[in-house]
Parts: sequence; structure tokens; C-alpha cells
Amino acid sequence: MTLGKLLKSGADKLAQNGISEAALDARYLLLHVTGISPAMFLVRENEETGAETEERFNELIERRASRIPLQHILGTQVFMGLEFAVSPDVLIPRQDTETLVERVLYDRQRMENSPSLLDMCTGSGCIALSLAVLGDFRQVVAADISLKALAVAGENARRILPRRWKDWEDENNGTSRFRLIQSDLYDNIPGDMEFDMIVSNPPYIPTQVIQELEPEVRDHEPWLALDGAGDGLKFYRRLAAESGAHLKPGGCIYLEIGYDQGPAVRSLFEAAGFTNIEIIKDIPGQDRVVAAKWPQEGTHV
Repeated sequence: MTLGKLLKSGADKLAQNGISEAALDARYLLLHVTGISPAMFLVRENEETGAETEERFNELIERRASRIPLQHILGTQVFMGLEFAVSPDVLIPRQDTETLVERVLYDRQRMENSPSLLDMCTGSGCIALSLAVLGDFRQVVAADISLKALAVAGENARRILPRRWKDWEDENNGTSRFRLIQSDLYDNIPGDMEFDMIVSNPPYIPTQVIQELEPEVRDHEPWLALDGAGDGLKFYRRLAAESGAHLKPGGCIYLEIGYDQGPAVRSLFEAAGFTNIEIIKDIPGQDRVVAAKWPQEGTHV
């Protein structure tokens, strides 16, 4: 069988099992098995394959057909141009979340001094590490309740951070430029630790809605990273109530939200005394990020 025919057989199998991007997923899996680049595949698609290649490819096709996420099979996902390791212990990085990172980077460029940043609910570390690499922050702290998630974030830090950030691995203390902290939101964040910026992609899907999600998400991504309780707003309530204590005067918070949660999240942060609240849309035009400012000293509501 040629590479081209093998690819078609895999794509047909995925399509029969309800995979929406069957042809694309099959191509990713075949390139993964063969180590061939996309451009080289066009040159070699009429080459005969070996039995070992066919067996390995068909094994991966069967896994994908069973609705295991493509990223879990490949072990990686690209986010903000960086390749992150992923596992069932963390939420798979999504393009929607790049809206949050891009807005933080935009605001960062307008700041004269190198700021400090906290990424709450860091998961794979994709937000924190993208900002660490692209944003020239003085310090980045990444926090998550899950030790398994922090292990993935630590692996990604070792893969991604430039050499100048290496000190976090050997000296994981308050002076390190990149730091991982196990914490249920702010519970383990020192009371005197304040930041210029806080970012978070917290769990925000209402519990009952999770059951309606695609099997790739519902059955293979951690509910801990998805479940926002009854109305999806559980973690925004805590973030609104507790974030001000960890923001410097004039500091800002940036939150990913569900497409229909903007007004509710805005109200929570208004009630908590935040100002300059903005709802930011993603590329498809859906509400995706809420940004808010903690007042300067002497101006708290």
C-alpha cells in the first residue's frame, strides 16, 4: 500500500466514526508515524509503506476513532507558536485562549517597567510560559490545585524557557523568575505577594453542560479544569473577591470566559471594586476575555 492510500484508509475510518476533521487528523498521525514533513509527503505519497508503518498507523487511527483526542495521541499541542506537552491531566491548549495572551502582551508593551505576573489555574502552563517567553516579565508565578498538572507545567518549563529562566528549576523560591505553586486559588499564595498582572483560564463550564460536550472533552480532559459548578461562575466569584489582595494598585486581571458569561463576570468584578472593565472578543466575534483594573491607592470603591 502506498502512503497516499494508507492516508485515505485512515481518513475514511475516522470519518466513519464521526471525527469532524478526519482527513486532517489522519494526516497528522501519518506524519507522526513516518517522521515525514508535510512538504515531503507530497513528494513521497506514492511510495510503498512497510508493514511496521501500516501497523503503527492503524493502531493510532483506532485510538483516534475511539475519540481519544489527537493531542493526547501525539503528546503535544502548539500554542502561541510554542510546542507544549499535554496529557489527560491538563486541559488541551486552545486557540481561543490565545486571545487572552495576546491582550496581555498588548498591554505589557505599554508598560515602562518589567512587571510581575501570576497565572492562576495554570494547567499545562501554556499561558504562563507563553507570556514568560514573549513578554519580558520580571517574575512569572504559575499556580494550580493539581500536582499532576504542575508536573506537566514543569516539564513544559524545561522544554520551553530560555536559558536565562533556568534558575527556577534549582532555586524554586520567591526570588526565582519562574515559579510553580500548588494552591487552591489563592490559599497557598503568600499574603504579601502582589502582582502587576493576574491571568486565569479557570473552570467555567456549568456542570450539567459538560455531559453534552464532545467525547474528546467529556471523557478525556480533566473535569477539574472544566467544571465551573451550577452556573459556571464559581471560580469567578472567588477570583473577584480575592484577587484585589494580590494586585498592586493599578494592576490588572485578565480572565478567559465562556461566550455568554461576559455580563455576569463584569458584574462580579464591578461589585468587588474593580474598574475599567472590558469584555474582549475572540477572532470569531465571541466574548472571550474580561479585563479589569484594580484601583490606585486611595480610589477603592
